[in-house]
Amino acid sequence: MATTEAVKEFVNAEWEKTVVPTISKYIEIENASPLYDKNWNTNGLLDKAADLIHQWAKDQNVAGMTSEIKKLPDKTPLIFFEIKATEPSNTNTVLMYGHMDKQPPLTETWAPGLHPYKPVIRDGKLYGRGGADDGYSLFSAIVSIKALQLQGIPHARIVILIEGSEESGSPDLVDYITFYEKQIGSPTLIVCLDSGAGNYDQFWTTTSLRGLISGDLTVKILNEGCHSGTASGVIPSSFRILRLLLDRIEDSQTGEIKVPELFTEVPVFRKEEIKKCSVSLGDTVYKEMALVEGAKPVTLDVAQLIENRTWKPTLSITGVDGIPHTSVAGNVLRTHTTVKLSIRVPPRVDADAAVAALQKVLTANPPYGAHVQFTADKAKAGFEAPELSPWLDGALKKASQFYMGNPPNFLGEGGSIPFMGMLREKYPQAQFVITGVLGPQSNAHGPNEFLHIPFAKQVTGCVASILADHQAHFAKL
Repeated sequence: MATTEAVKEFVNAEWEKTVVPTISKYIEIENASPLYDKNWNTNGLLDKAADLIHQWAKDQNVAGMTSEIKKLPDKTPLIFFEIKATEPSNTNTVLMYGHMDKQPPLTETWAPGLHPYKPVIRDGKLYGRGGADDGYSLFSAIVSIKALQLQGIPHARIVILIEGSEESGSPDLVDYITFYEKQIGSPTLIVCLDSGAGNYDQFWTTTSLRGLISGDLTVKILNEGCHSGTASGVIPSSFRILRLLLDRIEDSQTGEIKVPELFTEVPVFRKEEIKKCSVSLGDTVYKEMALVEGAKPVTLDVAQLIENRTWKPTLSITGVDGIPHTSVAGNVLRTHTTVKLSIRVPPRVDADAAVAALQKVLTANPPYGAHVQFTADKAKAGFEAPELSPWLDGALKKASQFYMGNPPNFLGEGGSIPFMGMLREKYPQAQFVITGVLGPQSNAHGPNEFLHIPFAKQVTGCVASILADHQAHFAKL
C-alpha cells in the first residue's frame, strides 16, 4: 500500500533533491498567462517554462511514460503525458491536471527581500510567482507515480495534462481535450491539483466552485463634460446613476444580491460540510485576509462566511473607467462612468440565464433617460463534484490520516476553475479529487505568493495513496 514509510521517505527526498530546485528555476521565468502578456506567442516564455518542466519529468525515467509538448496553431502550449498501467489488464484511466502559466507579478507590492521572479525559501516556504499556483502540480503528480513504481505498488493508466492558459480562463484547453480525446479515453478518476486548502494540517478536497460573470456597465449622460458649478443640480452625474443601477442588483447595506436567477438552493449535505469546516477553520476564514486595523468581516459567524463565499452570489467592482486620477481631477461633470462587474455565482446556476437577467435588470428604464449598456465578457458556470464513492471516501481518510495525522476535510471554493464543469459533463462516470497547496496566506494572484514545502510533500504522498487505492478498487471489479 502507498501509506508506507518507504513511499513517504522517497517523496520527501525527491522534493528536496530535484523538485524544489527545479520549481525555483520555474519561478524565475516570467511566463504570464496570455491575458496578461500580449507577446506570449512570440517571446517564448511559456515555451521556456514548458521545456523546463517537461525535461525534468523525462529525467525521472518513469516506467511506461511517453510525453510531448503540443502547440496547436495560435494556442498556448500543453504538455501531454501518458503512463501505462502497471498491470496490462487494467483498462481504467486516471486524468491528472495542472497548469504552468502565471498571474501578473505585482512586483512593487512584494515584501522587502521578496520578488515574484526570485525564489526565496523562508521557514519552509518557497516564495515566488507560480510555485504554488500551479507550478508544483506536475512535480507532485510525477513524484507520486514514481513513488508507487519504486515500491512495486500498481497503478492504473494515467494521463497528465499541463496547460498554459488557465489563468486566462483556459480558452485553449477545450481544443486540446478534443485533440487528445482518444488518448484520454474515459477516466474513472480525475485529479486536479490546482485548488486550495483550508489549513496545512489536513488533506483538502474541493467540493464545489463558484462560476463567474464579468462585464462592463457603462452609464453615459453627456456628450461632453460640463463645469460642475453650472451642471450640478441640473444634470445627474453618471456616478449617481451608476449607484442607482447597482442598487437594483445588490443591497448596499448587506451585500445581498437581489436578482433571483443568481441563486440556488444549498444542498443539506453541503451545509453539513460547511458546519464541519467552520469548526476546523475557525476565524482563519477572515483573519488570513489583510484587513486594516479595526476592520471586520461581514459577520463573525464562520459557517455563514463559508456559505457566503461558496454557495451565494456576490458582486465586486474590480475596475473603473471614465474617472480621472485625483491629482488631475477638475471641477467637471463627466460624460460617463464605466465599472467592471465581477459577479460570483453558485454551482447549479445557469450562467447564461443569469447574464440575461442582469442585462434586463440593469438596462430597463434607465434613470433620467441615460444611456446604459452592460456588456458581459465572461459567463462561466460553477461546478459541484459528484458525491464520493465509498472507495474514494475511504481512500481520502486513509491518506490524510497517514500523511497528515488528521482526517480529510471538504470545502467549496469561492473562486473558479473554469473547465471543471466541462470535465464533469464530458466524463460523468468519473470521481473527482480537486485539491491543492493554496492554504492560508499563500496568496495566489497576490504579492508574497508561497509554496508551503512540507505541505506539498504531504499532498504528494496523499495523491500516491489515492492512486494506489483507485487501482486496488477497480482490480476487484
